[in-house]
Amino acid sequence: MPGTYDFGLVGLGVMGRNFILNVADNGFTAFGNDLDEEKVNALIEEGGDTKRVNAHTNVETFVGALTTPRKIMLLVPAGKIVDKVIETLLPHLDEGDIIIDGGNSFYTDTDRREESLKEKGINFFGAGVSGGAEGARRGPSIMPGGSREAYQHVKPIFEAVAAKYQGEPCVAYLGPKSAGNYVKMVHNGIEYGLMQLTSEIYDLLKKSAGLTNEELHATFASWNEGRLQSFLVEITSKIFSRKDDLGTGHLVDKILDKAKQKGTGKWTSQNAMDLGIPIPTIDIAVSMRQISALKEDRIKADALYDRPSPQKVDKDRFVEKTEQALYFAFIITYAQGMHQLADASKEYGYELKLGEIAKIWRAGCIIRATLLADITKAYQENDKLENLLLSPTFHQKVEQTVASARELVAYGATNGIPLPGLSNALTYFDSYTSARLPLNLIQAQRDFFGSHTYERMDRDGIFHTEWEK
Repeated sequence: MPGTYDFGLVGLGVMGRNFILNVADNGFTAFGNDLDEEKVNALIEEGGDTKRVNAHTNVETFVGALTTPRKIMLLVPAGKIVDKVIETLLPHLDEGDIIIDGGNSFYTDTDRREESLKEKGINFFGAGVSGGAEGARRGPSIMPGGSREAYQHVKPIFEAVAAKYQGEPCVAYLGPKSAGNYVKMVHNGIEYGLMQLTSEIYDLLKKSAGLTNEELHATFASWNEGRLQSFLVEITSKIFSRKDDLGTGHLVDKILDKAKQKGTGKWTSQNAMDLGIPIPTIDIAVSMRQISALKEDRIKADALYDRPSPQKVDKDRFVEKTEQALYFAFIITYAQGMHQLADASKEYGYELKLGEIAKIWRAGCIIRATLLADITKAYQENDKLENLLLSPTFHQKVEQTVASARELVAYGATNGIPLPGLSNALTYFDSYTSARLPLNLIQAQRDFFGSHTYERMDRDGIFHTEWEK
């Protein structure tokens, strides 16, 4: 006899607990499951009304409490644990039931699981969830992909719990197979790029313009009122105002400069290499986290080599230039990520609508930004747009800001301030907008040492030259 709860969720950590409470707040009944009895009890206590929110450690009790077709979401760490949870659920499920992986699973794992479960009559799809713990509780951006028919059963719940942008829910069916997990992966890659760029601008403003934490707070808060308005700029402004609870001064100055990562940025870079799509700003953001981990080596190297003292700058003008450069580099980072999505859609048969993806990123997620409204518009005007740099919507924005990026990259090189994200964004722009690149020489070199052949500009065909004759 099927139960009475609309929605089930396995994994009652902070994200899972917040998501299930969000479901209950929006008029649906929800039942949770976790092996940890403390987490189960914590959810029941916070939920208040067990007819609305309930939970149990026993899987059979959990599955039996759900209406059919059962809609079960997993918010557990990616990897083997997802397979383990599925194995535990399977004996208790019926044909037509739905399992939703809401974690950051690698897209090929989602394809494998979907294929395997389809043979057993179980619907499976991946749904990327972005927004952190607060987003899960108040409204995340949700990126589902898989069976379109199965999604219809979950659609009312997801649209209710998702963040809203001008009344529109930040969720949409994205495509078949692993489309949802893939889009979330690239979302995270873009996130890496934006975070790296923001940290570089902070470094410039502090080392060169001498901004205090109070001034940095005011600067980023001001930027968040303009075209740079975004979740990351907003929280950055707040970070600079936070005092250290365990000592004197500001907390940001006490945090060790070793950035960790969970792998989604690396996956984005690796997959872009496989596809042959250049995303250098995202690539270097991953590399910089790896370089930051070499703290002891960096301390030794710092003592060995001289570094120029930063030249004095006009503070107000410098702040203006950094705002322009950051805006330019944000555009370039989104352009790279969207280009990867477009190519992956063709390669993997995802049928992605890039304008739809930009729409559901406008609220709830970590990379939400005012800029996404313009990106949505660009793809609505041309759904076959190859790259944002080719859009009339962005042409003028880039033209007006690229000069500041050039000035700051040159300043950083002269003054020994590393700006790998900004310089890679600029290099990408200059390369992508160059009708002629010097790679004709590389083709000649390849043909010289490996007889790899080359093409010519003045005639059709494939050519090889005996270079030393």
